Amino acid sequence: MSIVLGYDESPGARAALAVAIDVARRYAAPLVVVYATAPPGGLGEEARSHQAALEEIGRPLVAHAVEQAEQAGVESVVELVGAKPVDALLEVADAHDATVIVVGTWGESPIRGAIVGATPHKLLHLSRRPVLCVPAPE
Repeated sequence: MSIVLGYDESPGARAALAVAIDVARRYAAPLVVVYATAPPGGLGEEARSHQAALEEIGRPLVAHAVEQAEQAGVESVVELVGAKPVDALLEVADAHDATVIVVGTWGESPIRGAIVGATPHKLLHLSRRPVLCVPAPE
């Protein structure tokens, strides 16, 4: 049992972090912080360089989430995954037998999310596990 959190330091992700820590603490479950590193676009050397840059950017972002979890007394694990966010979250949720996947929402209308494929919208349709969508503060 674990709580999987999609995290990227956006306002929605920061709100989701607080909720995920609270859920993990209540259920004495580890928090798995996921940061997807797949670059948009194609293949080749440029994509590999872009992915390496995303990994470098992601490390300090997830470190903030881990620090917050530790301060709350919640065990945490970090997963930097070379996939698009939805695929990364689904993969990690399966690997860690997640009880719930927690993600933040941030400025996407439901229609825009359906058209361009916002992560929360896709997760709600593709996940076989519960998904908790946390709105960003206004």
